[in-house]
Amino acid sequence: MAEELVLERCDLELEANGRDHHTADLCREKLVVRRGQPFWLTLHFEGRNYEASVDRLTFSAATGPAPSKEAGTKARFPLSDAMEEGAWTAKVVDQQDSALSLLLSTPPHAPVGLYRLSLEASTGYQGSSFVLAHFTLLFNPWCPGDAVYLDSDEERQEYILTQHGFIYQGSAKFIKNIPWNFGQFEDGILDICLLLLDMNPKFLRDAGRDCSRRSSPVYVGRVVSAMVNCNDDQGVLLGRWDNRYEDGISPMFWIGSVDILRRWKGSGCQRVKYGQCWVFAAVACTVLRCLGIPTRVVTNYNSAHDQNSNLLIEYFRNEFGEIQGDKSEMIWNFHCWVESWMSRPDLQPGYEGWQALDPTPQEKSEGTYCCGPVPVRAIKEGDLTPKYDAPFVFAEVNADVVDWIRQDDGSMHKSINRSLVVGLKISTKSVGRDDREDITHTYKHPEGSPEEREAFQRANHLNKLADKEETGMAMRIRVSESMSMGSDFDVFAYITNNTSEDHTCRLLLCARTVSYNGILGPECGTMDPLDLSLEPFSEKSIPLRILYEKYCDCLTESNLIKVRGLLVEPAANSYLLAERDIYLENPEIKIRILGEPKQNRKLVAEVSLRNPLTTPLSGCTFTVEGAGLTEEQKVMEIPDPVEAGEDAKVRVELLPLHVGRHKLVVNFESDKLKAVKGFRNVIIGPA
Repeated sequence: MAEELVLERCDLELEANGRDHHTADLCREKLVVRRGQPFWLTLHFEGRNYEASVDRLTFSAATGPAPSKEAGTKARFPLSDAMEEGAWTAKVVDQQDSALSLLLSTPPHAPVGLYRLSLEASTGYQGSSFVLAHFTLLFNPWCPGDAVYLDSDEERQEYILTQHGFIYQGSAKFIKNIPWNFGQFEDGILDICLLLLDMNPKFLRDAGRDCSRRSSPVYVGRVVSAMVNCNDDQGVLLGRWDNRYEDGISPMFWIGSVDILRRWKGSGCQRVKYGQCWVFAAVACTVLRCLGIPTRVVTNYNSAHDQNSNLLIEYFRNEFGEIQGDKSEMIWNFHCWVESWMSRPDLQPGYEGWQALDPTPQEKSEGTYCCGPVPVRAIKEGDLTPKYDAPFVFAEVNADVVDWIRQDDGSMHKSINRSLVVGLKISTKSVGRDDREDITHTYKHPEGSPEEREAFQRANHLNKLADKEETGMAMRIRVSESMSMGSDFDVFAYITNNTSEDHTCRLLLCARTVSYNGILGPECGTMDPLDLSLEPFSEKSIPLRILYEKYCDCLTESNLIKVRGLLVEPAANSYLLAERDIYLENPEIKIRILGEPKQNRKLVAEVSLRNPLTTPLSGCTFTVEGAGLTEEQKVMEIPDPVEAGEDAKVRVELLPLHVGRHKLVVNFESDKLKAVKGFRNVIIGPA
């Protein structure tokens, strides 16, 4: 009788599997593979090798604390001659001396997560079992049977493998790109993403069921949306919007997700202070890309926060046009969320593809602060029935705004405001390029088209279906040249009279600093009420000077100023309102690469910024993230002061880099200039 089969070791073939499964950066020390695709294993036995005629090998794979066959979290499968599509299988590929080369395959709908793989070997009546390995199974956009399958290789490269990108901020009329280090394959990030799944309340309540449901990207996306904020759980980030961040880190300071996720894990899953919408969205993008779900960050300009789903944001203003009372329903200058690519077997056909997910805590969904996934296609068609949270997302891009002006006698008068359209310039980074892609057309039909009207009818958006009042008077806010931080500049109320009568009006014009979520700060420019007489078919341009000395101390880190004009015509009892958000451009951070950008060469990055103000800067700090940096190099302080017109400058040594495209991302802070961002692509050629 043959002697017992004894396993000496199991080789996980990390290099080959990492290459085949696009997980090379994750496979340095442990096995990380994607579902629905075979992976290699080599078993080395002591003494004798496997003999098909006498030995029986059975494998077992299990995930979660309570694995079961019924839940799909445990599988037993024998060594067989053929691969079976859509099932756990193992087959022999090669046999030499005491080594047995195997190909193992997983179903494309297996739950993702950490698995234990074991082997039972039996020879006649003798048997023994061995734990072969622990491995992590991810979603697989390369596998046609996977719910996250994406058929374009360029898109898989961008939405799964690319570790840097841009997030769009500023205002609809001045879109600003902010570089971000997603870093989904950096050391320890995958473990943190798996920890995040295990900290979610659904896992803590019923681990077996939660692990079973991790087969669905719809379920995992919803869990991640809830866990990136800490409103109901031990989630990652605490949101704060009041400009008081002394006991944490200002949301504008972050330049990547890695630091945030490591802080969360390092503190025993205590929430990290502080996040705002783009930080929540960027961290969610890192986690979802890491788990294998194609994801991108999107920005919506003039985004509505509609609490009661009546698709209407009403502003109540005093006679000067200043907003009074409750500010829970607001228009945000911009708002960021993510889109993830997946099929929706739970919905009617046609709703697969991009799904909106919003991790910023705004409203509860089924009792939890999360939002989505909801098909972007459903939003475009005005279909508010599919899961999850369609009415809220539809309002973000389509709500109507009504301004009421309170008169002296207490009565409210509706004002006409043509300057504010909700849901503009919806933006994401282009595939494979550093440019912005406008994806508004994926959320909205062309304005005024019959399809748009149909979508509004389907969504019962009555306000948008009503005819707009025509007025012969118009006003908009115009700006002069580009406005940079530290400069004084003019803005103009541009008024036109398109009627054949004279109009006598009074103009109130003022500027206030504003946060990106619409909360106003102090006044930084104003003029006394101005009486105007407008002749028929005439136009007038009234300037308002805005001075650095007035805005320097009250500007928030969003660098935004809201200019508001209110044109009152007492004789006709009419009110015309115009607003515009102005973004003040920060100085440029220059990054020069010194040395030859070749594989495994030492390089130095020289980072500099010129002080654009007329006063010195103190407390200057550069934070650098991205390619070839050690932890110690990431934060560099500059001796005080940096005089007006002088450069703040540092040099950073980069570790040797492999061939390919890398990115350096920089943040600059000082007492008077905050959250200035810069980036540089570093393209490394072969040595």
